[in-house]
Amino acid sequence: MRNPELAADYVRRAAVRLRALDVLFDAQCWADVVRESQEVVELALKGLLRAYGVAPPRIHDMSAVLEAEREKLPRAVQPHVERLAAISKDLRRDRELAFYGTEDLTPSSFYAKTDAERARDAAAFTVRTVEPAVLGNAS
Repeated sequence: MRNPELAADYVRRAAVRLRALDVLFDAQCWADVVRESQEVVELALKGLLRAYGVAPPRIHDMSAVLEAEREKLPRAVQPHVERLAAISKDLRRDRELAFYGTEDLTPSSFYAKTDAERARDAAAFTVRTVEPAVLGNAS
C-alpha cells in the first residue's frame, strides 16, 4: 500500500505549483491563486498520506482522513494535523467557486488580495510541513 515514489512525486509537484502561485499573485489573479492553492494543498496532503500507508480517497478535502489517520503520520506532523485539516477544508470550499464562479458571482471580482494571501500562505505552510516528512521518507 505504501508508495514512497508516488508520494514524493505528489509533494514535489505541490512544491513546484507553490512557486507558480507567485506568478498568479504578481498578475493579481486572486481567484486563481485561491484555486491553485487548493490544488497544492490537496497534492501535498495526498502525498503525505500515501507516504505513510494511507490510500487517499478520490475527493478534494483530506481533513477527515488526516484526523482519522493521525497516528500513522510522523510525530513531526501530528501537532499540525488540526491546522492542516482546517486548511484543506477551507480551501475545498473555495475550489469550484474560485474557478467557475456562479450566475451571480464572478471570481475575479469576488476574491481579493487578502484571500489570495491567506490561501498562498496556507499552501506554503502545508508544503513546508509535509515536504520533510515525505521526501525524507522516500530516500
